[in-house]
Amino acid sequence: MPLLEISIIPIGTDSTSFSSEVTNVVRKIEEKGLTYKLTPTATVIEGEIEQLWDIAKDMHQEALSAGPDRIVTNISIDHRTDKQMDMKHQVDTVEKELE
Repeated sequence: MPLLEISIIPIGTDSTSFSSEVTNVVRKIEEKGLTYKLTPTATVIEGEIEQLWDIAKDMHQEALSAGPDRIVTNISIDHRTDKQMDMKHQVDTVEKELE
């Protein structure tokens, strides 16, 4: 299953904090029933590629609607077609090699 890593940085706001905006977009991910992992600097989401494009667009639009003068959205997609993968497997593989 493809993985999407996304981070959205609002620019031109009155505050350096944007946790409430992150909360709003995480709710959108949950509403769609997608599996996700919140990290300190980004959110990783797994789903079918069309779902990932749709949620990335929704998240970008949600960030704009919060009122900043500018946002920067960074997206990385890991879309493997030769075998099944998911977030848990990716992490488990590395942790196993660390033992």
